[in-house]
Amino acid sequence: MKITNPSKAFILLVGLISVVVLMALDKVTTEAGLPIVSAVVFYGIGNGVAARSGVPVQPVIGKRHDTE
Repeated sequence: MKITNPSKAFILLVGLISVVVLMALDKVTTEAGLPIVSAVVFYGIGNGVAARSGVPVQPVIGKRHDTE
């Protein structure tokens, strides 16, 4: 596995950690936080909105190509 888009991966990671911390501190209810966590995770797995419209998208995680 190789991170092909580090900036997008970092933004997703920060968003995920932020929501989980807010849920742990009871600043965000579970009913509000879990859909946000799900959305962040599934956006990271999928190719995002641009993939639907046919725009090429660089995925967050791609196949690793060994350079030897």
